Amino acid sequence: MRFIITLGGRNALHTIEDVFKHLATEFILRHLLVIRHSKFVIPNPPPAMSTTSRRHFFALAAAAAAAPVLRAAGDKKEPFKISVAEWSLHKGMFAKDGSKIDHLDFCKIARSLGIDGVEYVNQMFFDKAADASYLAEMKKRQEGEGVTGLLIMCDREGNLGDPDEAKRTKAVENHYKWLDAAATLGCHSIRVNAASDHKLSWDEQMKLAADGLHRLCVEGDKRGLFVVVENHGGLSSNGKWLTAVMKAADHARVGILPDFGNFYTDRNKGELYNPYLGLREFMPWVKKGMSAKAYDWDTGAGKFYTEDRREGREMTLDYERLIKIVHAAGYNGFIGIEYEGDKHTEIDGIKRTKQALDELKAML
Repeated sequence: MRFIITLGGRNALHTIEDVFKHLATEFILRHLLVIRHSKFVIPNPPPAMSTTSRRHFFALAAAAAAAPVLRAAGDKKEPFKISVAEWSLHKGMFAKDGSKIDHLDFCKIARSLGIDGVEYVNQMFFDKAADASYLAEMKKRQEGEGVTGLLIMCDREGNLGDPDEAKRTKAVENHYKWLDAAATLGCHSIRVNAASDHKLSWDEQMKLAADGLHRLCVEGDKRGLFVVVENHGGLSSNGKWLTAVMKAADHARVGILPDFGNFYTDRNKGELYNPYLGLREFMPWVKKGMSAKAYDWDTGAGKFYTEDRREGREMTLDYERLIKIVHAAGYNGFIGIEYEGDKHTEIDGIKRTKQALDELKAML
């Protein structure tokens, strides 16, 4: 840490160590007591302090006194970092007209918004998972923009909890290419779904999902990657069920990627699991990420409230309450913006969500 101190009308750049060295020198030269019985004599003792010297000394002393406070403030750990999920741009990426966003521009967009981490979605480059040259281009752009690739969200690869043994095995194997792609991009995880057959019992679905996850985690471990499950509807949005799956999967590489908004266990019936309870239940299983689902902002619900106002999907989320739960659990990794609202454009929605997260971060 360096800071400017004005000494005798001049500005000088000092480190904390400089300050203490100077104070020690001043003390020795000006205040050393000569012991009469000693043969040691200072041949040319320095003159008494001038007014300017005293000001110099007291300025340094004040800076030294403040140094521990300055250092403590400078060393304060950031409460969390902000990333963005590629799904926030899904409308633009799936567009059929001239407004289509190129997947390869994702990192550039993230950087332009002041965001340091990116979370890829496999659907945006579904046929490129094993394309070495394409992945190399992704990595080049990622590094060129100075952003960190965090994870790949994987969908449409089969049910890891399929009751059919052959289909479950196929679903597990379908994810191997995404593990390889994630490793190539320097990610820490792939995000998967713990889906089974909803006609089966709670316990049967849990055991099947845990089996598929465990097998995939064995492969993830070979590559140094986590396999994290998102609450993504059905029983996976039930906090007690998904945490039970984690215990049954019984592998150090398995975890949960909480989504603030995905707590409908059955949208058709309007069955909603308490999102605050669910997040608290999920936190012990979080590895290195979570999704800050956001909808419409500035709806009148409150400064830090975001609302999904689509019929049959209504939900109001209190971001302040959610972030306090995250912070209380000791988490300080990335929180990924996943905007899905209709009121704002996708870019404006990301910006508005980042604004809320930045303000909440400053409050912690």
